Amino acid sequence: MSEELCLSIDLGTGGPKVGLVSLDGDVLDYELHPVTTTYTSDGGATQDPEEWWALIADATRRLMDRPEVSKERVRAVAVTGQYASTVPVDAHGLPTGPCLMWLDTRGRDYARGVIGGPIEGYNPRKILPFVRKSGGGPSPSGADPIGQILYLMNREPEIMGATTWMMEPVDYLTMRFTGVASATHASRLASWLTDNRALTHYDYDDQLLGIVGIDKRFLPPLQPIGSVVGTVTRDVAERLGLSTDTVVITGVPDLHAAAIGSGATGMYDTHVALSTTSWISCPVPQKKTDAIHSIAAVPGLTNDSYLIIDNQETGAKSLEWLRGLLAGPNESLHYDEMTTLAATSAPGAHGVLFTPWLAGERSPIGNKHLRGGFTNLSLTTSTADLIRAVMEGVAANSAWLLPYVEKFAGRELAPLRLLGGGAQSSAWCQIYADTLARDVEQVPEPMVAQLRGAALLAAVNLGRHRLDDVAGLRAPGRTFTPNPDVAELYRVRRKQFPTLYTRDKKWSRRVS
Repeated sequence: MSEELCLSIDLGTGGPKVGLVSLDGDVLDYELHPVTTTYTSDGGATQDPEEWWALIADATRRLMDRPEVSKERVRAVAVTGQYASTVPVDAHGLPTGPCLMWLDTRGRDYARGVIGGPIEGYNPRKILPFVRKSGGGPSPSGADPIGQILYLMNREPEIMGATTWMMEPVDYLTMRFTGVASATHASRLASWLTDNRALTHYDYDDQLLGIVGIDKRFLPPLQPIGSVVGTVTRDVAERLGLSTDTVVITGVPDLHAAAIGSGATGMYDTHVALSTTSWISCPVPQKKTDAIHSIAAVPGLTNDSYLIIDNQETGAKSLEWLRGLLAGPNESLHYDEMTTLAATSAPGAHGVLFTPWLAGERSPIGNKHLRGGFTNLSLTTSTADLIRAVMEGVAANSAWLLPYVEKFAGRELAPLRLLGGGAQSSAWCQIYADTLARDVEQVPEPMVAQLRGAALLAAVNLGRHRLDDVAGLRAPGRTFTPNPDVAELYRVRRKQFPTLYTRDKKWSRRVS
């Protein structure tokens, strides 16, 4: 009853999770609330930052009303979540317009105008300083903060006139709690505007800002990763039932919280996220870039380390998409019912293949025009086959990426710690082990691993633990080993995936 707690917030693309987590990483309770993404025909994809805040505030009040919870027990607030999105805010931290999501491509023409060219869509003279200094660079698709800010600058004068800061979602929420504008090398990683060769230099790079034509005054001041931004303001404390002594640490991307929450904090300890999107990551000792396959080493868990970043645009979201398609006049299947049904289809889904490129792809191939679909459907294809094909297709997409990540890391990566909503399914964990031909550990409580990771980062900052020790704070997960009886089937599937990309890329571009 006296255990110290952290109010931990994970703002996913689908909506925020809000939880109370002990500083030893035990999740006491949490709530998950969906939010709406508004899509427009010109490539817009937005969410309402005020909706996020209202949901987080309401959930916090309910959690704080638990009889065993007192405001004195909550020692910290920590925020993690989606990145490569932009929230315009005023001097008080209130949004002046909607959040432009990482899916928003309306800034593509402006992004191409500043870095576009003939080499994979880039002007080498413009992009090389970004790669050399930050490890990556703005996307010609406009689907990152550079494209988003340029869009606002050129198309939304009323929003710009009211805006003081262009913030990542985690930094916006941190400011709502503290009233202090802040960011880190990690939270701004998708802006590619910091010189990541020196992570203790807390400023944006003038050369990179000059290339894209963005004024530094719109970017929040940088602080060390995991440091204290401030304490909860009096107004927020009174509204949410918190203490004004509660410290708030810098926000971090879900990539970082996933590494800590899965226990993959040691050098080359690897986690695989099966969330809305998907990725494969581990800590590495130095900054480097594989521009061809959209893999980079970005600011990591401390101010002298790096994490591999790569992203596959549609992970477990594929199963949610299929669930929506299957919904008829009756209530749609629950996810556990879907995965149970998938188990009635044989490995290989009776020949049905699924490519999960529903929102294009970033890694190992950057192609926003690419689209997914089913291959080899027949009159005998069942619902169970479709569900299993989706689960296998998402795993096969990860298997397509894995060799490039291992080459980047310079070694075979095993075991793989699987987390995220999709990792709640033991059947999906086994499919991952079979498809990737690696041992896969199902992280305990995989749905809330990032809540746990954010809280443990706060615990490290408060001196309760060392980062090297947090892996030992969680119980071992269940390990899934590749089934030799299906090894040849999934070996063939791994070889088929690049072929499917080659087949589909020209057609997808013509259609789009």
